[in-house]
Amino acid sequence: MPPTTPYAGKFSSCAPYGNNNNHPQPHSPYRSGTVPKLAKENVYNGAYSVAENPYDIPQPHSSYRSSSVSSVTAKEHHYNSSCAVSENPYSSPQSRSPRQHSTSCPGRAYRHTTSSSSSSSEQSCRNNTAAAKARLYGHGITASYGEMCYHDNSLVSASLEALIQHLVPTVDYYPDRSYVFTFLLSSRLFLHPYELMTRVCHLCVEQQRSGDALLDKIRFREVAPKLVQLLTEWTETFPYDFRDERMMRCLKDMTHHVARGDEYSWRAMQQMTQRLIKRLSALGQYEEAVAALNAVAMERPASLKSKQVSGQRSDVLSVCDDPFIFAQQLTHIELDRLSFIGPEEFIQTFAMKDPLENHKGFFRKRKTSNLEAYVNWFNRLSFLVATEICMPVKKKHRARIIEFFIDVAQECFNIGNFNSLMAIITGMNMSPVARLKKTWSKVNTDKFEILEHQMDPSSNFSNYRTALRGATQRSETAHSSQEKIVIPFFSLLIKDIYFLNEGCASRLANGHINFEKLWELAKHVSEFLVWRQVICPFDRDRRILQYLVTTPVFSEDELHLASYESEGPENNMEKDSRRSLRSSLLHRENRS
Repeated sequence: MPPTTPYAGKFSSCAPYGNNNNHPQPHSPYRSGTVPKLAKENVYNGAYSVAENPYDIPQPHSSYRSSSVSSVTAKEHHYNSSCAVSENPYSSPQSRSPRQHSTSCPGRAYRHTTSSSSSSSEQSCRNNTAAAKARLYGHGITASYGEMCYHDNSLVSASLEALIQHLVPTVDYYPDRSYVFTFLLSSRLFLHPYELMTRVCHLCVEQQRSGDALLDKIRFREVAPKLVQLLTEWTETFPYDFRDERMMRCLKDMTHHVARGDEYSWRAMQQMTQRLIKRLSALGQYEEAVAALNAVAMERPASLKSKQVSGQRSDVLSVCDDPFIFAQQLTHIELDRLSFIGPEEFIQTFAMKDPLENHKGFFRKRKTSNLEAYVNWFNRLSFLVATEICMPVKKKHRARIIEFFIDVAQECFNIGNFNSLMAIITGMNMSPVARLKKTWSKVNTDKFEILEHQMDPSSNFSNYRTALRGATQRSETAHSSQEKIVIPFFSLLIKDIYFLNEGCASRLANGHINFEKLWELAKHVSEFLVWRQVICPFDRDRRILQYLVTTPVFSEDELHLASYESEGPENNMEKDSRRSLRSSLLHRENRS
């Protein structure tokens, strides 16, 4: 039985998985007849087509390590945890301190917050409501400056115009990096990035005008370095915004304008543009490689059409029999995919539809394509696990593959790769795999039950969130690159951000933008950016990587049919299902 408290210990490493292992044969956990739901019924299974990972493309991590977001999250600790790290990397963390606010001038408010990946977005909304009530009853200090409202020196609401003006640098003012990141991230809920950039650049130029051409040139020369700094933070943190040709034209126009006033700033703009073009070029290569690998993986070779013939296909154990090496290669794919997800994609999943959606350039590719591709990878890995288990003809071979994947999942847990861990568990809980009772009777399921307990969805995934906090604490004080790895269960992260957006109003009754909500969104996304910039320390194995991203997998119907051929139907309903599946797949094959 699973432990009653979250498993806090680290698993021992697994030995290479050979064909001569003798495995205990405990009673199957699935004999009770309770069959887990299909993966498609789970919240983390997206309705996207399969896309593969181009593992051989150089990843531009360095540009993000030097970005403004890194400075915000690592140096200024706007969203970093203040918890002490426990000795056990996955033990329960100490309680977190409340959000700390700066005592700087409210007009240039400095925001310090602490992140808690365990707290749900609904709880964040309740906290915001409590904060609003506290202000009503006089707790804390509330002040308004024009159209901007502060509570305890922290910006809580403002009009859209005031927020845009607050972003514009002047000779003696530059906005906090935390504010820059937060507003650039969530402003797309209210207006298009192109419109925001146009207005910011226009305001920056116009407010330097005095009517005297010489004085205007001097004043713009003084503000130019700060404008370049703002645009640099924008291009490095949200480079995908500049796939819009209008954004690039605006950037080019500002480069020409800066060149007339300050040669040093003009050179900085040139260098910034070159880095941006390099980043966008890498993104284009990545997306082309994803499409090419996707085409290969979607091919349906004859070896997958028949269970008898598919037995001749190379299985996972012939490619790699070491669970640790296999988990390392999964981590490579996870980190490669994470590195290309733009922070704005989290917000654009529920941002308002742009009226110029068919504009050439920016909307030629979907604005959340990299996020969707990462969800596709999760689905592919789940189906790959199920395919590998259902394909072998012999029961003993199927049992060996099940135990291999249990050991791989265990190593993923030790590494901190929770996304691959959950994908493997999902694949093994798909009904075509779960119904193989004779096969499961040959499997030692003790470790699998512990891993399932760790990812138990009850209490809003409380066990997983505890383990994630422990991995995050280990990463913050890591002494090796391996200890820095934190790969969250990605679909749950998306769900948290989605419910935060849905559960909290974007605008208040007075028409102001609810900036407390924007702080919370930024907190979730900035933590992800810290995890994303880690470079995988493991050696690449090209053969294993190629196998993971290109090997064709069974469809859902093919999985069910393969399962029935492995272990025959147990009742009339399953017999009818097998008959129907055979007819359907045969008809589909003849049509193709």
